[in-house]
Amino acid sequence: MRNRITEMFGIEVPIFGFTHKPEVAIEVTNAGGMGALAASYYQPDELERILTDMDEKTGGRPYCIDVLFANKVGEVVPLSERLKALPKEHIDFVEKILDDAGIPALPPDVEAQMLREKPPGHGHTEEGVLEVLEIVVKHPQARFVLSAMGAPPAYVVDKLHGHGIRVGAMAGSAEHALKHVHAGVDLIVAQGSEAGGHTGTISSMVLWPEVVDAVSPIPVLAAGGVGSGRHIAAALALGAEGVWCGTIWLGSSESELSPDMRKRFIAARSQDAIQRKYDTGKPLRGLRSKWTDAWDEPGAPEPLPLAAQKLLVAPALKRLELANAADYMGYMAGQVVGRIKDERSIRDIMDGMKSECVAVLEGLSATA
Repeated sequence: MRNRITEMFGIEVPIFGFTHKPEVAIEVTNAGGMGALAASYYQPDELERILTDMDEKTGGRPYCIDVLFANKVGEVVPLSERLKALPKEHIDFVEKILDDAGIPALPPDVEAQMLREKPPGHGHTEEGVLEVLEIVVKHPQARFVLSAMGAPPAYVVDKLHGHGIRVGAMAGSAEHALKHVHAGVDLIVAQGSEAGGHTGTISSMVLWPEVVDAVSPIPVLAAGGVGSGRHIAAALALGAEGVWCGTIWLGSSESELSPDMRKRFIAARSQDAIQRKYDTGKPLRGLRSKWTDAWDEPGAPEPLPLAAQKLLVAPALKRLELANAADYMGYMAGQVVGRIKDERSIRDIMDGMKSECVAVLEGLSATA
């Protein structure tokens, strides 16, 4: 499993573990891969504390930072003003879902904190991005920064390359991948439509070799539907030089999910990872729930555009979380969720993926 990717970053295996929880990134890194922490929604002082802790717990091993680098961001309006602009029909619909489920209102202190926080969109402005980068470049173990949405702006690529940090970008088509290459990235993550979160429409089996052929000799990581050693071997056979995994960690004992949500992930089938616009206003693949079922009912309003829909549902999703209303709660999930059969440690998952991949590759070599 050693190749250009392992040499590029000084890691043992080309397995990249995307996560919202620092502990998962730490465990993937310490198991020989590279943990990739989603950082866009952390405040700068919080991110500084997190990366300092990751530095201490990874023994000098490199890790990745995943950031949303938006090239075009409209005016960032204070939260209180944006709330006033939401359609009453949508507000009433969300309130009815919560009232029917018996979900309590937000505690006043939580509601006040949400209003005090930097307004939605700040983390994706140039100012917000630079705040994140200033933290990242102070941590030498942060060796790789991935743009999770769109080609990274020139000021991002220049700044990171100036500090010896590799830059990558996620792509859902060969055309997008070529735009990223022209922006100066060092690595492409080709994400098939099976993946959790915001995805394109091309499946992994088709997308991975298309991107590999389009951007050669730039190395490619395969994402979307990866959760076993057999998947890794398939990605390598299709020309990728490593894999980017997210969903498979969510059933682990270290994941950010509550015990009740982990049970839902363990029970989920592949077809329970559905693509809807209800949480962000853009097609997002996540776990089906009573919340998504309510939006699927006849007469439900159409989701609002990206920023407005996120603003609309943020308080509701927080109320569901505080009430531990697991049946109504969703989470980003790819179709590989059907492979999560029990709660295991990150180390066990990593060891299983590595040993299965080696066994498959050796078996194929023996039959060649």
